[in-house]
Amino acid sequence: MNGYSILTGAVAACVAAVPVALQAQAYTDVVRTSSYVPVRDGTRLAVNVYRPARDGVAETMPLPVIFAFTPYRARFKDKDGKVEELALGDRLALRSLIRAGYVVATADIRGKGASFGHRRGFQDRTEAQDGYDLVEWLAKQPFATSKVGMIGCSYLGGTTFHTATTAPPSLKAVFVGASDLDKYAFVRRGGISAQFNTRPDEPAEVDLASVPVDADADGSMLKAAVAEHAANTPMAALWYGMPYRDSVSEFTGNQFWEEVGVYNYLDVIRRAGVATYFWSNWQDEPTAQSLLSAANFPKARFLAGPGSHCVPPPGFDFTGEITRYFDQHLKGAAPGKTPRATYWVEGLDGKGGYITSDKLPGEGSTAQGWYLGAGKTGTARSANDGVLALRAGAAGADSFTVQYDLPDPEYFAFWAKPMDDKGLSYTTAPLTKAAKIVGFPVAHLAVSADKPDAQVFVYLDQVDAAGKAEVVAFGRLALSHRVEGRAPYEAMGLPFHPGRKADVMPVAPGQIVRLNIDMTPIARMVQAGARLRLTVAGADPRQRNLKDIRQNPAPVITVHRGGADASRLDLPITE
Repeated sequence: MNGYSILTGAVAACVAAVPVALQAQAYTDVVRTSSYVPVRDGTRLAVNVYRPARDGVAETMPLPVIFAFTPYRARFKDKDGKVEELALGDRLALRSLIRAGYVVATADIRGKGASFGHRRGFQDRTEAQDGYDLVEWLAKQPFATSKVGMIGCSYLGGTTFHTATTAPPSLKAVFVGASDLDKYAFVRRGGISAQFNTRPDEPAEVDLASVPVDADADGSMLKAAVAEHAANTPMAALWYGMPYRDSVSEFTGNQFWEEVGVYNYLDVIRRAGVATYFWSNWQDEPTAQSLLSAANFPKARFLAGPGSHCVPPPGFDFTGEITRYFDQHLKGAAPGKTPRATYWVEGLDGKGGYITSDKLPGEGSTAQGWYLGAGKTGTARSANDGVLALRAGAAGADSFTVQYDLPDPEYFAFWAKPMDDKGLSYTTAPLTKAAKIVGFPVAHLAVSADKPDAQVFVYLDQVDAAGKAEVVAFGRLALSHRVEGRAPYEAMGLPFHPGRKADVMPVAPGQIVRLNIDMTPIARMVQAGARLRLTVAGADPRQRNLKDIRQNPAPVITVHRGGADASRLDLPITE
């Protein structure tokens, strides 16, 4: 099947059931210890070690170690006083890994949880070096074989990825979920900051709910550690204070985006031979970065499920996949068949299913252009209700005034909602045959505005026969950040906007400029009878600082279509 194989229905269920059942019987118990471990500058970090055990007795034979490094408290008491432990849940397969014969270690990063110190910056080199020191400390313990793997998702995926950039000799494999390769291109994508990395910092009470380490019987060391957290750099202010890729942070005194850009250290990981596996889900904005990360490591593996942020992919043997991966790289198990990519295709066989492939999603897809045009479809709430067609029509233009009075999103809205009533929209006729879309949609727009700058948000919706729409991809770009350049890493052919201060170019009112906006990647079979819709808006409710950045009066944005200025949407179509 052109390098693809499909796992659906009963077959996938059988594959999922066997490995976990076999692994789960190895070690039924856990023995935990916790202590403070000093890193190179003397800062003491809280480390928890969970050793596989039988009948309450820990395994004495050295075992490989899996390490997770978190800012979210590795052990804490919830509001009801119940102790929650990262290592004893299976969201990252950690409990299953203990059963399968791995020592699992968790630690709080400096400045968080029960650890001492303070954060200079979010995932900076100090934090990366802390990861190095803890990996090497773990590898030298009597319970360890000297081989260590790391796993994490979101921030924990970032600590995993950044630790790999320091190449600890004992680190052999990483499983990185929902993290970024290029933090500037993620956090301030297109010159626009949104929700990720911009939420308020937590009060001291959160870290004080951490469980003290074993030697801290009265909790005095925990209180002393949390007192040091008051010196943490405020995270949202850090990111908001650096509008350009080459901005110098007032908090760190350097071009901090470059310090935290993993792409600057890719050669270090490659030379070290650390095995890499990248995972994210289709309804999660970091998936674009995960896919680009995999593209930069020829032997990397990639997984995408149908869920949201860091949710174990439903209908897939997630714990078994992770266990087999670490068995190969930390225990020397035979690799078996290890496809380059495993990912969910929404709508496959009418419902959805997983595909395995020797290509990453989007590799081998062909761009199919759909042109923005005049007309009425009667399906959208926008003022223009335009059409999308396979051929460009006569020249014309549509305008809208940016709407800032948007509904408040939930505290962390991981995915966008239809926005066709907030701007312009262009919708296809019902598809006459199914279309398999795999990869990154890209909007190529000719745009003008009545202000020197404006923000443009684009959304790709799938609309069913009853008219119900769901957002399947989205992107954003400020007019002033439209300049493109060569990416310093493999960008899968996508437009790259450097975002350096010298690259930023305001526009004259009425000046028509070209915007090339890559959207979040997708993998779906759009069935015959469904429609596709492109929406163009000027603000998104997930912008946490919307009240601070709104312009008064609001910009009027014009999209030019047809003729020489034909705006279009490129969809990645695959057989």
